[in-house]
Amino acid sequence: MSEELIGVSAAALTGRIRRREISPVELLEGVIQQIERRNPSINGMVIFGFDDAREQAKRAEQAVMSGAELGPLHGLPVAMKDCFDFKPGWVTSFGGIRAMRNYIAKTACTFVRRTEAAGAIVIGKTNSPIFGFRGTCDNYLFGPSRNPFNLAKNTGGSSGGSGAIVADGLLPLAEGTDGGGSIRIPASWCGVYGYKASFGRVPYTGRPNAFGGTAPFLFEGPMTRTVEDAALALSALAGYDSRDPYSIDAPIDPLAALDTSIKGWKIAYTRDYGIFPVDPEVIRVTDEAVKALQAAGAHVEEVTLDIRHSQQELSDIWCRITAQNTLIALDRFRSEGIDLMRDHPEDLPPEVHHWLGIVQPRSAYDYFRDQVVRSEVFDAIRAVMDEYRLLVSPTLACLPVNNATDGNTVGPREINGEAIDPLIGWCMTYLINFTGHPAASVPAGLSVDGLPVGLQVVGQRYADADVLAASAAIERHRPWQDTYRRCAERPLTAA
Repeated sequence: MSEELIGVSAAALTGRIRRREISPVELLEGVIQQIERRNPSINGMVIFGFDDAREQAKRAEQAVMSGAELGPLHGLPVAMKDCFDFKPGWVTSFGGIRAMRNYIAKTACTFVRRTEAAGAIVIGKTNSPIFGFRGTCDNYLFGPSRNPFNLAKNTGGSSGGSGAIVADGLLPLAEGTDGGGSIRIPASWCGVYGYKASFGRVPYTGRPNAFGGTAPFLFEGPMTRTVEDAALALSALAGYDSRDPYSIDAPIDPLAALDTSIKGWKIAYTRDYGIFPVDPEVIRVTDEAVKALQAAGAHVEEVTLDIRHSQQELSDIWCRITAQNTLIALDRFRSEGIDLMRDHPEDLPPEVHHWLGIVQPRSAYDYFRDQVVRSEVFDAIRAVMDEYRLLVSPTLACLPVNNATDGNTVGPREINGEAIDPLIGWCMTYLINFTGHPAASVPAGLSVDGLPVGLQVVGQRYADADVLAASAAIERHRPWQDTYRRCAERPLTAA
């Protein structure tokens, strides 16, 4: 049973549950067996809620047998991320902070509330870097997540553990959160599909700052092996919530979007947004992947974006804005009697200390100057989106990096001889967190060394259906399921 479940889609599993071909209890036990067998070598799941999940599975089975109305994710085991993601009574370490290893959540995040309402069973939490403040996945408490395509490599972050367990076929659906690319970055490096909805489509209910989700735009979303599974998850996650001041009340049918033809669409393609140095192997793979859009009948044209700031200036702005959000989190912990900066400074990486030191003396004027530059980036992307249905590019500028051994893996410091910020500077994703457009990372293919490369697909504001339609077209014309054989055949010991 457990072997048969590796890599089976969420749509297939929920269908089998509805037809009573497999029970939620049987499914859960099979998934747990595979996690216990395969997860130690990838370190994807780091907090385990199997006992709670077993109780939920029993209730889910009773609902099936009683003929009760079932939600779209009924009986499906899923995982949430261990960062700013909560389930009451569960530990949340905020990305592997040693001093927070016993911190218990009292509230539920959107992903937990809405997937459980749709019948899903949350079985554990996945690895993340501290505060999600980087594009790699490593921390001092749990260590790095390892890429199922090559265990020596990192998964990308910050939702790296989720990317690992989905790529390895342990679960068909896991949560990602995305404030600079944290869904799309690990989706790219792990060869899975990661979807970031339009801002307001999936509600942001973070507190104490209800308005904090806009700087940069913050998201919760699905990471899956198929576009259909992401659409299925989005059907449960999307929808109005009065607690989110920017939540939109505009129904969407994500599954219907998968059958939409993209014939005749004008699609813009950029290899580098005009500012990023990009590994030639990444460009080679994405150039080939773009041909799938042409095969589906779209007109793809190369474009030049009018971004007038260097990638180093823009990544610095992202780090400053994110560090300011981190200061708010630290204030919250202090109000609860946990002073990380005073009592546990060694629990935070030097890069976090660096950026906290930069933003602490900054004024409101300095903050709004950064927002002016962010607005200029928005206008540059908007100008393209006013002329084209979609904008596509490589998701990332480089291939997966090697894991460090000190709990502090970072990205490359240069590409093609050009210096970049190792936290986020190699990620062509954070620009879309400046703007709030819907975006996905679609598996584009493998490098000559067998490492995944992602294609970022960006839609017009609120045009989630367009991103899903194009993603489904790419999947039809360049299916990627065979690539997961590399994960299935990997060694079960860490590199």
